[in-house]
Amino acid sequence: MGIYLNPSIRSFSMAYNSEIYVDKTGLISYTNSVLCTSQRFLSVSRPRRFGKSYAADMLCAYYGQTESRDIFGKCRISKYDNWDKYLGKFDVIRLVMTKFFKSNVTASDALSKMQKLVCKEICSANPDVEYEDKENLIQVIEDVYSATDKQFVIIIDEWDAIFRERKDDKEGQILYLDFLRDWLKDNDYIALAYMTGILPIKKYGKHSALNMFDEYSMITPMQLAEYTGFTESEVQELCKKYDMSFDEVSDWYDGYLISNSVPIEKRKLYRSGEYTEYRFPIYNPLSVVKAMRTGVIDDYWSKTESYEALADLIAMNYDGLKDDIAIMMDGGSVKVNISSYQNDMTSFNNKDDVLTLLIHLGYLCYDNVEKTVFIPNKEIIEEFNTSTKGDNWIGTFKSFQISNELISAIWSLNEEKTAELIELAHDRAGNKTYNDEAALSYGIQYALYAAQKYYTTIQELDSGKGYADLVYLPSPRYPDKPALLMELKYNKDVQTAADQVRARNYPQVLEHYAGNLLVVSINYDKDANGESYKKHSCKIEKL
Repeated sequence: MGIYLNPSIRSFSMAYNSEIYVDKTGLISYTNSVLCTSQRFLSVSRPRRFGKSYAADMLCAYYGQTESRDIFGKCRISKYDNWDKYLGKFDVIRLVMTKFFKSNVTASDALSKMQKLVCKEICSANPDVEYEDKENLIQVIEDVYSATDKQFVIIIDEWDAIFRERKDDKEGQILYLDFLRDWLKDNDYIALAYMTGILPIKKYGKHSALNMFDEYSMITPMQLAEYTGFTESEVQELCKKYDMSFDEVSDWYDGYLISNSVPIEKRKLYRSGEYTEYRFPIYNPLSVVKAMRTGVIDDYWSKTESYEALADLIAMNYDGLKDDIAIMMDGGSVKVNISSYQNDMTSFNNKDDVLTLLIHLGYLCYDNVEKTVFIPNKEIIEEFNTSTKGDNWIGTFKSFQISNELISAIWSLNEEKTAELIELAHDRAGNKTYNDEAALSYGIQYALYAAQKYYTTIQELDSGKGYADLVYLPSPRYPDKPALLMELKYNKDVQTAADQVRARNYPQVLEHYAGNLLVVSINYDKDANGESYKKHSCKIEKL
Protein backbone atom coordinates (compact mmCIF):
# COMPACT_ATOMS: atom_id res chain seq x y z
CA MET A 1 0.00 0.00 0.00
CA GLY A 2 1.48 3.31 -1.07
CA ILE A 3 0.70 6.88 -2.02
CA TYR A 4 0.55 6.24 -5.75
CA LEU A 5 0.41 2.45 -6.02
CA ASN A 6 -2.63 0.81 -4.42
CA PRO A 7 -3.41 3.72 -2.08
CA SER A 8 -5.43 3.00 1.05
CA ILE A 9 -9.22 3.18 1.09
CA ARG A 10 -9.04 6.04 3.59
CA SER A 11 -10.19 8.77 1.18
CA PHE A 12 -13.21 6.77 0.04
CA SER A 13 -13.92 5.65 3.59
CA MET A 14 -14.04 9.27 4.78
CA ALA A 15 -16.57 10.10 2.06
CA TYR A 16 -18.64 7.03 2.93
CA ASN A 17 -18.66 7.93 6.63
CA SER A 18 -19.58 11.57 6.06
CA GLU A 19 -22.84 13.00 7.37
CA ILE A 20 -24.19 13.11 3.82
CA TYR A 21 -23.18 10.28 1.53
CA VAL A 22 -24.94 9.81 -1.81
CA ASP A 23 -24.21 6.35 -3.17
CA LYS A 24 -22.73 6.51 -6.67
CA THR A 25 -21.12 3.06 -6.62
CA GLY A 26 -23.32 2.07 -9.56
CA LEU A 27 -20.57 3.69 -11.63
CA ILE A 28 -18.45 0.63 -10.88
CA SER A 29 -20.93 -1.58 -12.74
CA TYR A 30 -20.21 0.44 -15.88
CA THR A 31 -16.42 0.49 -15.49
CA ASN A 32 -16.57 -3.28 -14.91
CA SER A 33 -18.46 -3.66 -18.19
CA VAL A 34 -15.68 -1.95 -20.18
CA LEU A 35 -12.78 -3.43 -18.21
CA CYS A 36 -10.23 -5.17 -20.46
CA THR A 37 -12.11 -4.12 -23.61
CA SER A 38 -11.41 -1.57 -26.33
CA GLN A 39 -13.67 0.82 -24.40
CA ARG A 40 -11.51 0.70 -21.27
CA PHE A 41 -10.30 4.28 -21.73
CA LEU A 42 -12.60 6.83 -20.07
CA SER A 43 -12.05 10.60 -19.94
CA VAL A 44 -14.57 12.17 -17.56
CA SER A 45 -14.77 15.97 -17.49
CA ARG A 46 -17.08 18.09 -15.36
CA PRO A 47 -16.91 21.31 -13.30
CA ARG A 48 -15.38 21.68 -9.88
CA ARG A 49 -17.66 20.64 -7.02
CA PHE A 50 -19.21 17.84 -9.09
CA GLY A 51 -17.58 14.83 -7.40
CA LYS A 52 -14.72 13.97 -9.75
CA SER A 53 -12.22 13.16 -6.98
CA TYR A 54 -14.81 11.16 -5.03
CA ALA A 55 -15.35 8.90 -8.07
CA ALA A 56 -11.60 8.48 -8.51
CA ASP A 57 -11.17 7.53 -4.84
CA MET A 58 -14.04 5.06 -5.11
CA LEU A 59 -12.55 3.28 -8.13
CA CYS A 60 -9.15 3.11 -6.43
CA ALA A 61 -10.70 1.56 -3.34
CA TYR A 62 -12.63 -1.01 -5.37
CA TYR A 63 -10.01 -2.23 -7.82
CA GLY A 64 -6.95 -2.03 -5.63
CA GLN A 65 -7.93 -3.11 -2.11
CA THR A 66 -9.78 -6.22 -0.94
CA GLU A 67 -10.15 -4.59 2.50
CA SER A 68 -12.83 -2.35 0.98
CA ARG A 69 -15.27 -5.30 0.79
CA ASP A 70 -17.03 -4.35 4.02
CA ILE A 71 -17.91 -0.90 2.67
CA PHE A 72 -18.87 -1.91 -0.85
CA GLY A 73 -20.91 -4.81 0.50
CA LYS A 74 -23.27 -2.21 1.99
CA CYS A 75 -23.45 -0.05 -1.15
CA ARG A 76 -25.54 -0.01 -4.28
CA ILE A 77 -22.93 -1.94 -6.25
CA SER A 78 -23.54 -5.01 -4.08
CA LYS A 79 -27.01 -5.34 -5.66
CA TYR A 80 -25.44 -6.22 -9.01
CA ASP A 81 -24.62 -9.80 -10.01
CA ASN A 82 -20.97 -10.71 -9.50
CA TRP A 83 -20.40 -7.27 -7.98
CA ASP A 84 -17.12 -8.31 -6.39
CA LYS A 85 -15.66 -10.09 -9.42
CA TYR A 86 -12.91 -7.47 -9.83
CA LEU A 87 -12.67 -6.30 -6.22
CA GLY A 88 -8.99 -5.94 -5.33
CA LYS A 89 -7.86 -7.74 -8.48
CA PHE A 90 -5.54 -5.11 -9.93
CA ASP A 91 -2.59 -2.92 -9.16
CA VAL A 92 -3.97 0.62 -9.13
CA ILE A 93 -1.88 3.68 -9.92
CA ARG A 94 -3.54 6.85 -8.59
CA LEU A 95 -2.22 10.22 -9.74
CA VAL A 96 -3.39 13.76 -8.96
CA MET A 97 -1.68 15.84 -11.62
CA THR A 98 -1.99 19.15 -9.76
CA LYS A 99 0.70 17.78 -7.40
CA PHE A 100 3.19 17.78 -10.25
CA PHE A 101 2.17 20.43 -12.78
CA LYS A 102 2.73 23.90 -11.35
CA SER A 103 2.96 27.26 -13.06
CA ASN A 104 6.67 27.46 -12.20
CA VAL A 105 7.56 23.85 -13.11
CA THR A 106 8.25 22.75 -16.67
CA ALA A 107 6.30 19.85 -18.14
CA SER A 108 9.52 17.87 -18.52
CA ASP A 109 10.44 18.30 -14.85
CA ALA A 110 6.90 17.49 -13.73
CA LEU A 111 6.81 14.27 -15.75
CA SER A 112 10.26 13.28 -14.53
CA LYS A 113 9.34 13.78 -10.85
CA MET A 114 6.07 11.92 -11.25
CA GLN A 115 7.75 8.93 -12.91
CA LYS A 116 10.46 8.69 -10.25
CA LEU A 117 7.98 8.65 -7.38
CA VAL A 118 5.64 6.11 -8.97
CA CYS A 119 8.46 3.89 -10.18
CA LYS A 120 9.95 3.83 -6.71
CA GLU A 121 6.73 2.41 -5.25
CA ILE A 122 6.23 -0.12 -8.07
CA CYS A 123 9.80 -1.40 -7.78
CA SER A 124 9.53 -1.65 -4.00
CA ALA A 125 6.31 -3.68 -4.30
CA ASN A 126 7.86 -6.00 -6.91
CA PRO A 127 11.46 -6.55 -5.73
CA ASP A 128 12.00 -9.79 -7.65
CA VAL A 129 11.41 -8.23 -11.07
CA GLU A 130 14.45 -7.45 -13.18
CA TYR A 131 14.18 -3.81 -14.28
CA GLU A 132 15.76 -2.28 -17.33
CA ASP A 133 15.27 1.34 -16.21
CA LYS A 134 13.90 2.04 -12.73
CA GLU A 135 12.99 5.67 -13.45
CA ASN A 136 11.07 5.14 -16.69
CA LEU A 137 7.43 4.50 -15.79
CA ILE A 138 6.47 2.87 -19.08
CA GLN A 139 9.45 0.52 -18.95
CA VAL A 140 8.89 -0.35 -15.27
CA ILE A 141 5.25 -1.29 -15.88
CA GLU A 142 6.21 -3.33 -18.93
CA ASP A 143 8.80 -5.18 -16.85
CA VAL A 144 6.29 -5.93 -14.08
CA TYR A 145 3.62 -7.05 -16.51
CA SER A 146 6.06 -9.29 -18.36
CA ALA A 147 7.16 -10.94 -15.11
CA THR A 148 3.80 -11.22 -13.30
CA ASP A 149 1.08 -10.97 -16.00
CA LYS A 150 -0.78 -8.59 -13.67
CA GLN A 151 -2.63 -5.70 -15.29
CA PHE A 152 -2.91 -2.15 -14.01
CA VAL A 153 -5.82 0.21 -13.44
CA ILE A 154 -4.72 3.80 -14.02
CA ILE A 155 -6.68 6.56 -12.25
CA ILE A 156 -5.63 10.11 -13.16
CA ASP A 157 -7.35 12.98 -11.35
CA GLU A 158 -7.00 16.60 -12.58
CA TRP A 159 -5.53 15.22 -15.80
CA ASP A 160 -5.83 18.68 -17.41
CA ALA A 161 -3.77 20.52 -14.76
CA ILE A 162 -1.09 21.50 -17.28
CA PHE A 163 -3.67 23.25 -19.47
CA ARG A 164 -4.79 25.35 -16.51
CA GLU A 165 -1.45 25.91 -14.76
CA ARG A 166 0.71 26.37 -17.87
CA LYS A 167 -1.84 27.75 -20.33
CA ASP A 168 0.68 29.01 -22.88
CA ASP A 169 3.16 26.12 -22.74
CA LYS A 170 2.17 24.49 -26.04
CA GLU A 171 5.34 22.40 -26.30
CA GLY A 172 4.94 21.15 -22.75
CA GLN A 173 1.31 20.28 -23.35
CA ILE A 174 2.16 18.23 -26.43
CA LEU A 175 4.98 16.52 -24.50
CA TYR A 176 2.47 15.56 -21.81
CA LEU A 177 -0.14 14.29 -24.28
CA ASP A 178 2.46 12.22 -26.09
CA PHE A 179 3.60 10.72 -22.79
CA LEU A 180 0.04 9.68 -21.93
CA ARG A 181 -0.40 8.18 -25.39
CA ASP A 182 2.83 6.16 -25.19
CA TRP A 183 1.99 5.01 -21.66
CA LEU A 184 -1.62 4.01 -22.22
CA LYS A 185 -2.49 3.41 -25.86
CA ASP A 186 -2.44 -0.14 -27.29
CA ASN A 187 -0.81 -1.58 -24.17
CA ASP A 188 -2.18 -4.85 -22.80
CA TYR A 189 -1.00 -4.04 -19.29
CA ILE A 190 -3.82 -1.48 -19.04
CA ALA A 191 -7.05 -3.03 -17.72
CA LEU A 192 -8.72 0.37 -17.26
CA ALA A 193 -7.68 4.00 -17.63
CA TYR A 194 -9.97 6.57 -15.98
CA MET A 195 -9.09 10.26 -16.24
CA THR A 196 -10.97 13.15 -14.66
CA GLY A 197 -10.66 16.87 -15.21
CA ILE A 198 -12.54 20.04 -15.98
CA LEU A 199 -11.59 20.13 -19.67
CA PRO A 200 -12.18 17.48 -22.32
CA ILE A 201 -9.15 16.10 -24.15
CA LYS A 202 -7.13 18.81 -25.86
CA LYS A 203 -7.40 19.08 -29.64
CA TYR A 204 -4.41 19.91 -31.79
CA GLY A 205 -5.88 19.80 -35.28
CA LYS A 206 -4.74 16.48 -36.70
CA HIS A 207 -2.66 15.80 -33.59
CA SER A 208 -4.93 13.33 -31.81
CA ALA A 209 -2.70 11.84 -29.16
CA LEU A 210 -5.45 10.34 -26.99
CA ASN A 211 -8.06 9.27 -29.52
CA MET A 212 -8.48 5.92 -27.75
CA PHE A 213 -10.46 7.63 -24.97
CA ASP A 214 -14.23 7.84 -24.89
CA GLU A 215 -15.15 11.27 -23.56
CA TYR A 216 -17.89 11.78 -20.98
CA SER A 217 -18.47 15.51 -20.46
CA MET A 218 -21.13 18.02 -19.48
CA ILE A 219 -22.02 18.11 -23.18
CA THR A 220 -22.01 14.34 -23.77
CA PRO A 221 -22.05 12.45 -20.45
CA MET A 222 -23.50 9.37 -22.19
CA GLN A 223 -23.63 6.28 -19.94
CA LEU A 224 -22.24 8.25 -16.99
CA ALA A 225 -25.00 10.87 -16.99
CA GLU A 226 -26.54 9.89 -13.64
CA TYR A 227 -23.09 9.99 -12.01
CA THR A 228 -22.38 13.55 -13.23
CA GLY A 229 -24.07 15.11 -10.20
CA PHE A 230 -26.99 14.52 -7.86
CA THR A 231 -30.17 13.30 -9.56
CA GLU A 232 -33.60 14.72 -8.81
CA SER A 233 -34.65 11.68 -6.76
CA GLU A 234 -31.45 11.85 -4.71
CA VAL A 235 -32.07 15.53 -3.92
CA GLN A 236 -35.71 14.85 -3.04
CA GLU A 237 -34.60 12.25 -0.49
CA LEU A 238 -32.10 14.68 1.03
CA CYS A 239 -34.71 17.45 1.24
CA LYS A 240 -37.10 15.10 2.99
CA LYS A 241 -34.44 13.99 5.47
CA TYR A 242 -33.19 17.52 6.23
CA ASP A 243 -36.60 19.25 6.10
CA MET A 244 -35.67 21.51 3.17
CA SER A 245 -37.91 22.94 0.46
CA PHE A 246 -37.30 20.90 -2.69
CA ASP A 247 -38.69 23.67 -4.90
CA GLU A 248 -36.28 26.20 -3.43
CA VAL A 249 -33.32 23.84 -3.65
CA SER A 250 -34.27 23.11 -7.26
CA ASP A 251 -34.43 26.81 -8.15
CA TRP A 252 -30.94 27.37 -6.76
CA TYR A 253 -28.97 24.27 -7.72
CA ASP A 254 -30.85 22.46 -10.53
CA GLY A 255 -30.83 23.35 -14.21
CA TYR A 256 -28.05 21.19 -15.65
CA LEU A 257 -30.02 19.35 -18.33
CA ILE A 258 -27.96 16.38 -19.52
CA SER A 259 -28.52 13.44 -21.84
CA ASN A 260 -27.93 9.78 -21.09
CA SER A 261 -27.35 7.12 -23.73
CA VAL A 262 -30.55 5.70 -25.22
CA PRO A 263 -31.25 2.04 -24.27
CA ILE A 264 -31.49 -0.33 -27.23
CA GLU A 265 -35.09 -1.23 -26.42
CA LYS A 266 -36.04 2.48 -26.49
CA ARG A 267 -34.30 3.54 -29.70
CA LYS A 268 -37.29 3.05 -31.99
CA LEU A 269 -39.34 5.29 -29.71
CA TYR A 270 -36.44 7.74 -29.56
CA ARG A 271 -36.30 8.02 -33.34
CA SER A 272 -40.02 8.72 -33.46
CA GLY A 273 -39.67 11.42 -30.80
CA GLU A 274 -41.70 9.47 -28.24
CA TYR A 275 -38.86 8.73 -25.82
CA THR A 276 -37.51 11.70 -23.86
CA GLU A 277 -36.56 10.09 -20.54
CA TYR A 278 -32.91 10.01 -21.60
CA ARG A 279 -32.76 13.74 -20.76
CA PHE A 280 -32.91 14.71 -17.10
CA PRO A 281 -31.67 17.36 -14.66
CA ILE A 282 -28.53 17.13 -12.53
CA TYR A 283 -27.82 19.16 -9.39
CA ASN A 284 -24.58 20.70 -8.12
CA PRO A 285 -23.51 18.19 -5.40
CA LEU A 286 -21.35 20.45 -3.23
CA SER A 287 -23.92 23.24 -3.03
CA VAL A 288 -26.73 20.80 -2.24
CA VAL A 289 -24.68 19.22 0.55
CA LYS A 290 -23.84 22.61 2.05
CA ALA A 291 -27.47 23.70 1.91
CA MET A 292 -28.58 20.48 3.63
CA ARG A 293 -25.97 20.74 6.38
CA THR A 294 -26.55 24.43 7.11
CA GLY A 295 -30.27 24.65 6.39
CA VAL A 296 -29.55 27.83 4.40
CA ILE A 297 -30.11 28.26 0.67
CA ASP A 298 -27.27 30.44 -0.59
CA ASP A 299 -24.65 30.91 -3.28
CA TYR A 300 -22.01 28.39 -2.21
CA TRP A 301 -20.34 28.43 -5.60
CA SER A 302 -18.55 31.72 -5.00
CA LYS A 303 -17.26 30.47 -1.65
CA THR A 304 -15.04 27.93 -3.42
CA GLU A 305 -13.85 29.79 -6.51
CA SER A 306 -13.50 33.48 -7.34
CA TYR A 307 -15.49 34.98 -10.17
CA GLU A 308 -12.48 36.55 -11.91
CA ALA A 309 -12.22 33.71 -14.44
CA LEU A 310 -15.81 34.24 -15.50
CA ALA A 311 -15.44 38.02 -15.66
CA ASP A 312 -12.26 37.80 -17.74
CA LEU A 313 -13.86 35.43 -20.25
CA ILE A 314 -16.95 37.58 -20.69
CA ALA A 315 -14.85 40.74 -21.01
CA MET A 316 -13.38 39.34 -24.23
CA ASN A 317 -16.76 40.23 -25.80
CA TYR A 318 -16.17 38.16 -28.93
CA ASP A 319 -18.88 38.74 -31.57
CA GLY A 320 -21.17 40.53 -29.13
CA LEU A 321 -20.77 37.98 -26.32
CA LYS A 322 -21.92 40.55 -23.76
CA ASP A 323 -25.26 40.86 -25.53
CA ASP A 324 -25.74 37.10 -25.30
CA ILE A 325 -24.88 37.18 -21.60
CA ALA A 326 -27.54 39.87 -21.07
CA ILE A 327 -30.12 37.66 -22.82
CA MET A 328 -29.26 34.66 -20.68
CA MET A 329 -29.32 36.70 -17.48
CA ASP A 330 -32.88 37.63 -18.44
CA GLY A 331 -33.80 33.94 -18.61
CA GLY A 332 -33.23 33.39 -22.32
CA SER A 333 -31.02 31.01 -24.27
CA VAL A 334 -28.69 31.56 -27.22
CA LYS A 335 -27.49 29.38 -30.06
CA VAL A 336 -23.99 27.95 -29.82
CA ASN A 337 -21.69 25.95 -32.07
CA ILE A 338 -19.52 23.73 -29.85
CA SER A 339 -17.46 22.18 -32.66
CA SER A 340 -14.61 24.69 -32.92
CA TYR A 341 -13.58 24.80 -29.25
CA GLN A 342 -10.04 23.44 -28.78
CA ASN A 343 -10.55 22.25 -25.17
CA ASP A 344 -8.08 24.59 -23.51
CA MET A 345 -8.03 27.93 -21.68
CA THR A 346 -6.43 30.09 -24.38
CA SER A 347 -7.55 29.15 -27.92
CA PHE A 348 -10.60 31.37 -28.38
CA ASN A 349 -11.47 32.42 -31.92
CA ASN A 350 -15.10 33.42 -31.45
CA LYS A 351 -17.82 33.72 -28.82
CA ASP A 352 -18.88 30.09 -29.37
CA ASP A 353 -15.50 28.96 -28.02
CA VAL A 354 -15.98 31.02 -24.85
CA LEU A 355 -19.55 29.81 -24.39
CA THR A 356 -18.41 26.20 -24.80
CA LEU A 357 -15.73 26.61 -22.15
CA LEU A 358 -18.36 28.10 -19.82
CA ILE A 359 -20.39 24.90 -20.29
CA HIS A 360 -17.44 22.80 -19.13
CA LEU A 361 -16.79 25.16 -16.21
CA GLY A 362 -20.42 24.77 -15.09
CA TYR A 363 -21.50 28.37 -15.68
CA LEU A 364 -23.80 27.44 -18.56
CA CYS A 365 -25.95 24.45 -19.46
CA TYR A 366 -26.06 23.00 -22.98
CA ASP A 367 -29.29 21.83 -24.60
CA ASN A 368 -28.13 19.25 -27.14
CA VAL A 369 -31.53 19.18 -28.86
CA GLU A 370 -31.95 22.93 -29.39
CA LYS A 371 -28.16 23.51 -29.64
CA THR A 372 -28.46 26.38 -27.18
CA VAL A 373 -26.92 27.46 -23.89
CA PHE A 374 -28.54 29.07 -20.87
CA ILE A 375 -27.76 29.90 -17.24
CA PRO A 376 -28.90 26.88 -15.21
CA ASN A 377 -30.03 28.26 -11.85
CA LYS A 378 -30.13 31.09 -9.30
CA GLU A 379 -26.72 30.21 -7.86
CA ILE A 380 -25.03 30.79 -11.21
CA ILE A 381 -27.14 33.89 -11.87
CA GLU A 382 -25.56 35.30 -8.70
CA GLU A 383 -22.13 34.63 -10.18
CA PHE A 384 -23.06 36.48 -13.36
CA ASN A 385 -24.56 39.35 -11.36
CA THR A 386 -21.26 39.72 -9.52
CA SER A 387 -19.20 39.40 -12.69
CA THR A 388 -21.12 41.98 -14.71
CA LYS A 389 -20.89 44.90 -12.32
CA GLY A 390 -18.93 47.90 -13.50
CA ASP A 391 -19.09 50.79 -15.92
CA ASN A 392 -18.17 48.62 -18.91
CA TRP A 393 -21.53 46.85 -18.59
CA ILE A 394 -23.74 49.95 -18.46
CA GLY A 395 -23.97 50.26 -22.25
CA THR A 396 -24.75 46.57 -22.71
CA PHE A 397 -27.63 46.55 -20.26
CA LYS A 398 -28.97 49.85 -21.62
CA SER A 399 -29.04 48.40 -25.13
CA PHE A 400 -30.73 45.27 -23.79
CA GLN A 401 -33.37 47.39 -22.07
CA ILE A 402 -34.07 49.25 -25.32
CA SER A 403 -34.29 45.96 -27.21
CA ASN A 404 -36.81 44.56 -24.72
CA GLU A 405 -38.89 47.75 -24.94
CA LEU A 406 -38.83 47.45 -28.73
CA ILE A 407 -40.19 43.90 -28.61
CA SER A 408 -42.98 45.03 -26.27
CA ALA A 409 -43.82 47.95 -28.57
CA ILE A 410 -44.16 45.61 -31.55
CA TRP A 411 -46.34 43.20 -29.59
CA SER A 412 -48.64 46.05 -28.56
CA LEU A 413 -48.82 47.32 -32.21
CA ASN A 414 -47.40 50.68 -31.15
CA GLU A 415 -46.01 51.92 -34.47
CA GLU A 416 -44.74 55.27 -33.21
CA LYS A 417 -42.91 53.74 -30.25
CA THR A 418 -41.44 51.00 -32.44
CA ALA A 419 -40.01 53.57 -34.87
CA GLU A 420 -38.70 55.66 -31.99
CA LEU A 421 -36.92 52.72 -30.35
CA ILE A 422 -35.43 51.50 -33.63
CA GLU A 423 -34.11 55.04 -34.06
CA LEU A 424 -32.62 54.95 -30.57
CA ALA A 425 -31.02 51.54 -31.18
CA HIS A 426 -29.66 52.90 -34.47
CA ASP A 427 -28.05 55.83 -32.64
CA ARG A 428 -26.30 53.41 -30.28
CA ALA A 429 -25.21 51.08 -33.09
CA GLY A 430 -23.69 53.78 -35.29
CA ASN A 431 -24.16 55.00 -38.87
CA LYS A 432 -22.38 52.08 -40.50
CA THR A 433 -25.34 49.80 -39.81
CA TYR A 434 -27.56 51.75 -42.23
CA ASN A 435 -26.30 52.41 -45.73
CA ASP A 436 -28.41 50.00 -47.80
CA GLU A 437 -31.22 47.49 -47.34
CA ALA A 438 -28.87 44.67 -46.28
CA ALA A 439 -27.28 46.90 -43.67
CA LEU A 440 -30.75 47.93 -42.51
CA SER A 441 -31.55 44.23 -41.97
CA TYR A 442 -28.43 43.85 -39.85
CA GLY A 443 -29.34 46.96 -37.87
CA ILE A 444 -32.88 45.73 -37.17
CA GLN A 445 -31.53 42.36 -36.00
CA TYR A 446 -29.12 44.18 -33.73
CA ALA A 447 -31.95 46.27 -32.31
CA LEU A 448 -34.01 43.12 -31.71
CA TYR A 449 -31.22 40.98 -30.28
CA ALA A 450 -33.21 40.46 -27.06
CA ALA A 451 -35.80 38.64 -29.18
CA GLN A 452 -33.50 35.60 -29.18
CA LYS A 453 -35.11 34.73 -25.85
CA TYR A 454 -38.46 34.19 -27.57
CA TYR A 455 -37.75 33.60 -31.24
CA THR A 456 -35.79 31.82 -33.93
CA THR A 457 -34.71 34.23 -36.65
CA ILE A 458 -34.98 33.36 -40.35
CA GLN A 459 -33.51 35.67 -42.96
CA GLU A 460 -35.05 35.92 -46.46
CA LEU A 461 -37.76 33.30 -46.06
CA ASP A 462 -38.88 32.04 -49.49
CA SER A 463 -42.61 32.67 -50.03
CA GLY A 464 -42.73 31.31 -53.59
CA LYS A 465 -43.14 34.82 -55.01
CA GLY A 466 -40.22 36.46 -53.30
CA TYR A 467 -38.35 36.57 -50.04
CA ALA A 468 -39.56 38.01 -46.75
CA ASP A 469 -36.67 40.02 -45.28
CA LEU A 470 -36.87 38.79 -41.67
CA VAL A 471 -39.12 36.30 -39.95
CA TYR A 472 -39.17 35.67 -36.19
CA LEU A 473 -40.78 32.36 -35.24
CA PRO A 474 -41.73 31.80 -31.58
CA SER A 475 -39.73 29.10 -29.83
CA PRO A 476 -41.53 26.07 -28.32
CA ARG A 477 -41.02 27.61 -24.87
CA TYR A 478 -43.11 30.67 -25.88
CA PRO A 479 -45.86 29.40 -28.20
CA ASP A 480 -48.17 32.27 -27.19
CA LYS A 481 -45.90 34.92 -28.71
CA PRO A 482 -46.90 36.20 -32.18
CA ALA A 483 -44.80 35.34 -35.20
CA LEU A 484 -43.17 38.41 -36.74
CA LEU A 485 -42.83 38.99 -40.49
CA MET A 486 -40.67 42.03 -41.17
CA GLU A 487 -40.37 43.79 -44.52
CA LEU A 488 -37.64 46.42 -44.79
CA LYS A 489 -37.21 49.30 -47.21
CA TYR A 490 -34.34 51.73 -47.59
CA ASN A 491 -35.03 55.30 -48.64
CA LYS A 492 -38.55 54.56 -49.90
CA ASP A 493 -41.68 54.58 -47.74
CA VAL A 494 -43.34 52.27 -45.24
CA GLN A 495 -46.48 51.81 -47.34
CA THR A 496 -44.37 50.40 -50.19
CA ALA A 497 -43.09 47.74 -47.78
CA ALA A 498 -46.60 46.93 -46.56
CA ASP A 499 -47.96 46.73 -50.12
CA GLN A 500 -45.17 44.34 -51.15
CA VAL A 501 -46.06 41.98 -48.30
CA ARG A 502 -49.63 41.74 -49.59
CA ALA A 503 -48.78 41.68 -53.30
CA ARG A 504 -46.40 38.77 -52.89
CA ASN A 505 -48.57 37.06 -50.29
CA TYR A 506 -45.70 36.55 -47.85
CA PRO A 507 -48.05 35.59 -44.96
CA GLN A 508 -49.13 32.47 -46.87
CA VAL A 509 -45.96 30.62 -45.83
CA LEU A 510 -46.89 31.37 -42.20
CA GLU A 511 -50.55 30.48 -42.49
CA HIS A 512 -50.43 28.21 -39.44
CA TYR A 513 -49.75 31.38 -37.41
CA ALA A 514 -52.96 32.98 -38.72
CA GLY A 515 -54.50 35.12 -36.01
CA ASN A 516 -51.16 35.40 -34.23
CA LEU A 517 -48.98 36.94 -36.93
CA LEU A 518 -47.67 40.50 -36.94
CA VAL A 519 -46.49 42.06 -40.20
CA VAL A 520 -43.98 44.79 -39.37
CA SER A 521 -43.05 47.10 -42.24
CA ILE A 522 -40.07 49.42 -41.65
CA ASN A 523 -38.56 52.09 -43.86
CA TYR A 524 -35.37 54.08 -43.32
CA ASP A 525 -35.14 57.47 -45.02
CA LYS A 526 -31.56 58.67 -45.01
CA ASP A 527 -32.53 62.10 -46.38
CA ALA A 528 -35.23 62.87 -43.84
CA ASN A 529 -35.20 66.39 -42.42
CA GLY A 530 -35.38 67.11 -38.73
CA GLU A 531 -33.22 66.95 -35.66
CA SER A 532 -31.69 63.66 -36.76
CA TYR A 533 -30.86 62.61 -40.32
CA LYS A 534 -31.59 58.98 -39.39
CA LYS A 535 -35.33 58.46 -39.74
CA HIS A 536 -37.45 55.35 -39.49
CA SER A 537 -41.14 54.82 -40.06
CA CYS A 538 -43.16 51.77 -39.12
CA LYS A 539 -46.47 50.07 -39.90
CA ILE A 540 -47.70 47.04 -37.91
CA GLU A 541 -50.64 44.85 -38.94
CA LYS A 542 -52.09 41.81 -37.21
CA LEU A 543 -53.17 38.99 -39.52
